Amino acid sequence: MSDVVERRSAAARLLVEGASDRLALQALARRRGDSLQGVEIVDLGGITNLRAELLATGTDRVVGLYDGAERHYVVRVLEAFGVTDLEAAGFFGCERDLEDEVIRAAGPELVLETLAERGELARFRRFQRQPAQRVRSIQEQLHRFAGTAAGRKSRFAADLIDVIPLERMPVPLTSLLDRALANQPEKT
Repeated sequence: MSDVVERRSAAARLLVEGASDRLALQALARRRGDSLQGVEIVDLGGITNLRAELLATGTDRVVGLYDGAERHYVVRVLEAFGVTDLEAAGFFGCERDLEDEVIRAAGPELVLETLAERGELARFRRFQRQPAQRVRSIQEQLHRFAGTAAGRKSRFAADLIDVIPLERMPVPLTSLLDRALANQPEKT
């Protein structure tokens, strides 16, 4: 067995689609005062790499986060590994995606305050004036804006996690972190 597989099997593994999810989970752990020692956050580089990750490292102490549109794919992959109940196995789905979850949890006003603190509120206001954006709700505009510039999406959710009151954190994110922390190997 390779050193990488041995190392991974020794830690609780938390599988996420990409960098934005990883940064958001790290921000939530920091906010709650949770140690991620004994938890390996694995950035899959896209959910379609889930099968390859599980084939390479197994399913022991593995939990994950996925977008709503990817549910059918995640179900098929996990069923191939004998998993039939996603949440019982520690896989939690966002209704749409993580950015949508944090926008709803924060509310538009808190998102706008965060954009102002980041120096991006004027850019967002210009974005809102675009013809295609005028017919969208502010939540839809914020969601679209999150992915319009290089690097913005990777920090967007984490920046909001830093300011959302803890009692309003997105349920899929808190459930995932709770399960990952519960799946840590016992200390000897």
